[in-house]
Amino acid sequence: MDVHVGSEEIQAATNHFWNADSVRAGKQMDGYAQLIEDILLRNGIPKRGVYHNRKAKLPGYFRPTKNWDIAVVTEGRVVAAIELKSQAKSFGKNLNNRTEEVIGSSHDLRHASKEVLDQEVKPWIGYLMLMVDNKKSRESRNLRQPHLGADEAFDGASYARRYELLCERMMQKGIVDGGAFILTEGYGHVAEPNSDVNFLSFARGLVAHVRSV
Repeated sequence: MDVHVGSEEIQAATNHFWNADSVRAGKQMDGYAQLIEDILLRNGIPKRGVYHNRKAKLPGYFRPTKNWDIAVVTEGRVVAAIELKSQAKSFGKNLNNRTEEVIGSSHDLRHASKEVLDQEVKPWIGYLMLMVDNKKSRESRNLRQPHLGADEAFDGASYARRYELLCERMMQKGIVDGGAFILTEGYGHVAEPNSDVNFLSFARGLVAHVRSV
Protein backbone atom coordinates (compact mmCIF):
# COMPACT_ATOMS: atom_id res chain seq x y z
CA MET A 1 0.00 0.00 0.00
CA ASP A 2 1.77 3.12 -1.26
CA VAL A 3 0.76 5.82 1.22
CA HIS A 4 4.09 7.56 1.49
CA VAL A 5 3.58 11.28 1.07
CA GLY A 6 6.74 13.34 0.98
CA SER A 7 6.91 16.69 2.74
CA GLU A 8 7.88 18.20 -0.61
CA GLU A 9 4.55 17.00 -2.09
CA ILE A 10 2.56 18.65 0.69
CA GLN A 11 4.69 21.78 0.30
CA ALA A 12 4.04 21.91 -3.45
CA ALA A 13 0.30 21.50 -2.95
CA THR A 14 0.31 24.30 -0.37
CA ASN A 15 2.42 26.58 -2.57
CA HIS A 16 -0.23 26.23 -5.26
CA PHE A 17 -2.63 27.96 -2.85
CA TRP A 18 -0.39 31.04 -2.89
CA ASN A 19 -0.04 31.16 -6.67
CA ALA A 20 -1.61 34.40 -7.90
CA ASP A 21 -3.01 32.82 -11.05
CA SER A 22 -4.66 30.07 -9.00
CA VAL A 23 -6.23 32.62 -6.68
CA ARG A 24 -7.66 34.64 -9.56
CA ALA A 25 -9.08 31.51 -11.17
CA GLY A 26 -10.54 30.18 -7.92
CA LYS A 27 -8.29 27.12 -8.10
CA GLN A 28 -6.34 27.55 -4.88
CA MET A 29 -6.94 23.96 -3.79
CA ASP A 30 -6.10 22.31 -7.09
CA GLY A 31 -2.66 21.40 -5.78
CA TYR A 32 -4.23 19.22 -3.10
CA ALA A 33 -6.77 17.84 -5.57
CA GLN A 34 -3.93 16.71 -7.82
CA LEU A 35 -1.93 15.26 -4.92
CA ILE A 36 -4.92 13.23 -3.73
CA GLU A 37 -5.56 11.97 -7.27
CA ASP A 38 -1.91 10.94 -7.59
CA ILE A 39 -2.15 8.98 -4.34
CA LEU A 40 -5.31 7.23 -5.55
CA LEU A 41 -3.74 6.33 -8.90
CA ARG A 42 -0.67 4.92 -7.14
CA ASN A 43 -3.02 2.65 -5.23
CA GLY A 44 -4.96 1.12 -8.08
CA ILE A 45 -7.88 3.47 -8.64
CA PRO A 46 -8.23 4.11 -12.39
CA LYS A 47 -8.07 7.72 -13.49
CA ARG A 48 -11.52 7.39 -15.06
CA GLY A 49 -12.90 6.78 -11.54
CA VAL A 50 -11.64 10.05 -10.04
CA TYR A 51 -13.70 13.18 -10.66
CA HIS A 52 -13.20 16.84 -9.78
CA ASN A 53 -15.39 19.88 -9.22
CA ARG A 54 -18.48 19.94 -11.48
CA LYS A 55 -17.78 16.40 -12.62
CA ALA A 56 -17.82 15.33 -8.97
CA LYS A 57 -21.58 15.79 -8.68
CA LEU A 58 -23.21 13.18 -6.45
CA PRO A 59 -26.82 12.49 -5.50
CA GLY A 60 -28.22 13.87 -2.27
CA TYR A 61 -31.07 12.81 -0.05
CA PHE A 62 -32.25 16.12 1.40
CA ARG A 63 -31.41 17.92 -1.86
CA PRO A 64 -31.11 16.63 -5.41
CA THR A 65 -27.32 16.82 -5.86
CA LYS A 66 -24.09 18.30 -4.51
CA ASN A 67 -20.82 19.13 -6.21
CA TRP A 68 -17.96 17.70 -4.18
CA ASP A 69 -14.36 18.72 -4.81
CA ILE A 70 -13.33 15.11 -5.42
CA ALA A 71 -15.51 12.05 -5.97
CA VAL A 72 -14.30 8.50 -6.46
CA VAL A 73 -16.84 6.38 -8.33
CA THR A 74 -16.06 2.83 -9.40
CA GLU A 75 -18.29 -0.02 -10.55
CA GLY A 76 -21.38 2.09 -10.09
CA ARG A 77 -20.63 2.92 -6.45
CA VAL A 78 -19.57 6.08 -4.65
CA VAL A 79 -16.34 5.02 -2.98
CA ALA A 80 -15.24 8.39 -1.59
CA ALA A 81 -16.21 12.06 -1.52
CA ILE A 82 -13.87 14.83 -0.40
CA GLU A 83 -14.24 18.52 0.38
CA LEU A 84 -11.17 20.75 0.02
CA LYS A 85 -11.56 24.13 1.70
CA SER A 86 -9.32 27.10 2.43
CA GLN A 87 -9.67 30.12 4.68
CA ALA A 88 -7.67 33.33 4.38
CA LYS A 89 -9.93 35.99 5.92
CA SER A 90 -13.32 36.64 7.60
CA PHE A 91 -12.52 33.74 9.91
CA GLY A 92 -15.43 34.07 12.33
CA LYS A 93 -18.24 34.34 9.81
CA ASN A 94 -16.84 31.75 7.43
CA LEU A 95 -15.98 29.24 10.16
CA ASN A 96 -19.62 28.96 11.18
CA ASN A 97 -20.72 28.65 7.56
CA ARG A 98 -18.09 26.00 6.83
CA THR A 99 -19.08 24.04 9.94
CA GLU A 100 -22.75 23.94 9.01
CA GLU A 101 -21.90 23.10 5.40
CA VAL A 102 -19.66 20.11 6.06
CA ILE A 103 -21.90 18.57 8.73
CA GLY A 104 -24.96 18.91 6.50
CA SER A 105 -23.21 17.62 3.38
CA SER A 106 -21.88 14.58 5.20
CA HIS A 107 -25.28 13.61 6.59
CA ASP A 108 -26.84 14.19 3.17
CA LEU A 109 -24.42 11.83 1.43
CA ARG A 110 -24.65 9.20 4.18
CA HIS A 111 -28.41 9.02 3.68
CA ALA A 112 -28.18 9.22 -0.10
CA SER A 113 -25.78 6.29 -0.28
CA LYS A 114 -28.27 4.14 1.62
CA GLU A 115 -31.66 5.45 0.54
CA VAL A 116 -30.99 6.60 -3.04
CA LEU A 117 -28.03 4.52 -4.19
CA ASP A 118 -28.80 1.45 -2.08
CA GLN A 119 -25.12 0.91 -1.29
CA GLU A 120 -24.07 -1.59 1.32
CA VAL A 121 -20.65 0.04 1.71
CA LYS A 122 -20.64 3.60 2.99
CA PRO A 123 -18.59 6.11 1.02
CA TRP A 124 -15.48 7.44 2.72
CA ILE A 125 -15.99 11.15 3.42
CA GLY A 126 -12.99 13.44 3.79
CA TYR A 127 -12.59 17.08 4.78
CA LEU A 128 -9.38 19.08 4.34
CA MET A 129 -9.00 22.64 5.59
CA LEU A 130 -6.02 24.79 4.63
CA MET A 131 -5.94 27.93 6.76
CA VAL A 132 -3.76 31.01 6.60
CA ASP A 133 -1.63 31.26 9.73
CA ASN A 134 -1.55 34.86 10.92
CA LYS A 135 -2.30 37.03 13.94
CA LYS A 136 -6.07 37.03 13.37
CA SER A 137 -6.32 33.27 12.94
CA ARG A 138 -4.09 32.62 15.97
CA GLU A 139 -5.33 35.14 18.54
CA SER A 140 -7.46 34.02 21.47
CA ARG A 141 -11.19 34.60 21.01
CA ASN A 142 -13.72 35.25 23.75
CA LEU A 143 -17.13 33.60 23.61
CA ARG A 144 -20.50 35.25 23.93
CA GLN A 145 -22.03 32.66 26.21
CA PRO A 146 -25.45 31.26 25.26
CA HIS A 147 -28.20 30.64 27.82
CA LEU A 148 -26.73 27.40 29.13
CA GLY A 149 -23.04 27.95 28.53
CA ALA A 150 -20.82 26.82 25.65
CA ASP A 151 -18.32 23.98 25.61
CA GLU A 152 -15.26 25.14 27.55
CA ALA A 153 -13.00 23.82 24.79
CA PHE A 154 -14.02 26.81 22.65
CA ASP A 155 -13.55 29.47 25.30
CA GLY A 156 -10.42 31.43 24.42
CA ALA A 157 -9.73 29.16 21.45
CA SER A 158 -8.40 30.87 18.35
CA TYR A 159 -10.09 30.41 14.99
CA ALA A 160 -7.29 28.05 14.04
CA ARG A 161 -7.89 25.95 17.15
CA ARG A 162 -11.63 25.90 16.46
CA TYR A 163 -11.05 24.52 12.96
CA GLU A 164 -8.71 21.93 14.45
CA LEU A 165 -11.44 20.93 16.92
CA LEU A 166 -13.96 20.74 14.08
CA CYS A 167 -11.85 18.26 12.14
CA GLU A 168 -10.99 16.28 15.26
CA ARG A 169 -14.54 16.00 16.56
CA MET A 170 -16.12 15.24 13.19
CA MET A 171 -13.83 12.22 12.95
CA GLN A 172 -14.54 11.16 16.52
CA LYS A 173 -18.30 11.26 15.90
CA GLY A 174 -18.17 9.65 12.47
CA ILE A 175 -19.40 12.70 10.59
CA VAL A 176 -16.35 12.41 8.35
CA ASP A 177 -13.96 9.50 7.99
CA GLY A 178 -10.87 11.60 7.43
CA GLY A 179 -10.00 15.14 8.45
CA ALA A 180 -6.90 17.20 7.73
CA PHE A 181 -6.08 20.61 9.17
CA ILE A 182 -3.12 22.47 7.67
CA LEU A 183 -1.74 25.94 8.39
CA THR A 184 0.36 28.11 6.09
CA GLU A 185 1.95 31.52 6.68
CA GLY A 186 2.95 31.98 3.06
CA TYR A 187 4.73 30.46 0.11
CA GLY A 188 7.17 27.80 1.31
CA HIS A 189 5.55 27.33 4.74
CA VAL A 190 3.40 24.42 5.99
CA ALA A 191 2.45 23.48 9.55
CA GLU A 192 0.33 20.57 10.78
CA PRO A 193 -0.34 21.15 14.50
CA ASN A 194 -2.22 17.90 15.20
CA SER A 195 -0.98 14.47 14.11
CA ASP A 196 -4.52 13.06 14.40
CA VAL A 197 -5.71 15.35 11.63
CA ASN A 198 -2.65 15.67 9.43
CA PHE A 199 -2.45 14.94 5.72
CA LEU A 200 -0.64 11.62 6.01
CA SER A 201 -3.32 10.19 8.33
CA PHE A 202 -5.96 11.53 5.94
CA ALA A 203 -4.28 9.84 2.96
CA ARG A 204 -3.78 6.55 4.79
CA GLY A 205 -7.46 6.39 5.74
CA LEU A 206 -8.56 7.13 2.19
CA VAL A 207 -6.26 4.52 0.66
CA ALA A 208 -7.23 1.86 3.21
CA HIS A 209 -10.87 2.37 2.32
CA VAL A 210 -10.58 2.41 -1.46
CA ARG A 211 -8.44 -0.73 -1.39
CA SER A 212 -10.94 -2.57 0.81
CA VAL A 213 -14.04 -2.13 -1.36
